[in-house]
Amino acid sequence: MAEDEHEDQKEYRWETGYEKTWEAIKDDEDGLLDGAIAEIIQKAKRQRLAQKAKQNRLGMMRHLFIVLDCSESMSVPDLKPTRLRCTAKLLEVFIEEFFDQNPISQLGIIALKAKRAEKVTDLTGTSRVHLKALEGLVDGDGNLNQKILRYLYFSLANVSLTSEPSLQNGLDLALKTLKVVPPHASREIVVIIGSLTTCDPVDINLTIDELKKEGIRCSVISLSAEIRVARYLTQQTMGTFGAVLDDAHFRDQLMSQVDPPPAAKTQHNSLIRMGFPHTKSEVEGKDAPLSMCMCHIENLEEPSELSTTGHHCPQCNSKYCELPVECQSCGLTLVSAPHLARSYHHLFPVPNFEELPFESMPASAGSSDHDRDGGIRDCYACAKALGPVVDKMVYKCSFCKQFFCTDCDIFIHETLHACVGCNTIPGVDGLIYQQSTKSGDDDLHSGSSKQRGQFVI
Repeated sequence: MAEDEHEDQKEYRWETGYEKTWEAIKDDEDGLLDGAIAEIIQKAKRQRLAQKAKQNRLGMMRHLFIVLDCSESMSVPDLKPTRLRCTAKLLEVFIEEFFDQNPISQLGIIALKAKRAEKVTDLTGTSRVHLKALEGLVDGDGNLNQKILRYLYFSLANVSLTSEPSLQNGLDLALKTLKVVPPHASREIVVIIGSLTTCDPVDINLTIDELKKEGIRCSVISLSAEIRVARYLTQQTMGTFGAVLDDAHFRDQLMSQVDPPPAAKTQHNSLIRMGFPHTKSEVEGKDAPLSMCMCHIENLEEPSELSTTGHHCPQCNSKYCELPVECQSCGLTLVSAPHLARSYHHLFPVPNFEELPFESMPASAGSSDHDRDGGIRDCYACAKALGPVVDKMVYKCSFCKQFFCTDCDIFIHETLHACVGCNTIPGVDGLIYQQSTKSGDDDLHSGSSKQRGQFVI
């Protein structure tokens, strides 16, 4: 315990000295606070972007379990309308973004209720399964919907938001599933907990040691306050810990888990067999026969229907209605080329733009003399008029030399993954590859075999 306290040298707020925090906000020449407030908002938006570090080894094929607290503490209305409903809505956004940025990954949900842990959804690469579970997980009153839980897992029926959670049971249940995941995959657990206590059957340190041994990365988002055992869990497993302030901060904490983490030391580099399915529209000059897809053949809620369209496995010819998916017959991972491309861009992110003061931005070529004198400038991406009060800082791409606002800077680096100026101005795209080759980044551009070794999936 003494070593752990020595590692974390951060002081608590009440342990620090007296500070005049209001002096951080200063008014401008006109006595207004708009400029200071806008600057604080800009720094908050770019905080997560500035913390990103370029990684040459990332866990691209992710297997992530979300452990959700469904105890009595989730009925507290500090996050409107309640913690559970707010979490369910944010998880819907997170799941959509997770599979958009990590199309060859899998996700599962575990619920903690009445000192037990139960699976809501198993590991799967289909976002529709998780979204349907979350839509029915919470009813109009903010309570657990027993109807949908009855067909998902019978053991979850007739359970309400009572008692306290068991963090250890949730970690053990996720550990049992992640243990059998191949070593080339990234294994992660994200715990969303609102309770300040946990009722565990045995010493939770045994589970934490096992997670550390298996190389499973655990992150915790607390909806109440900092919990010592949760902080210790994240420190031992190289995860992250955060205590939310409000729903906006909760969303930022959750979205920080979208990007793939650095590859663990226990994660192996290996080539993965993947199949690119084909669509059969005609067979020997005739229309394709009617058949059922394998992904819905055992689903009682959405039974498989006879159809002529679908994705056929190139190895066993089994049909599936959507990708990516693991073939139930031969075990081959079925993907499409865009899925690999969307995963690959994490290894070659857009370089961070240069942060410059607004005064250094030249006026637009088409602007009038009044606009030039008044300091009005345009963002190259969204064409929004920028002002010296709201947009104190602008961001310049070092390749295309174009200027962008804060929102476009974040959108380019987190969602688009491509500079608007570099892809619209002729000749700039080739300049990027020439300069990147001369920059000495030999780990990524020295050869195809070494490049494949760094692409950890």
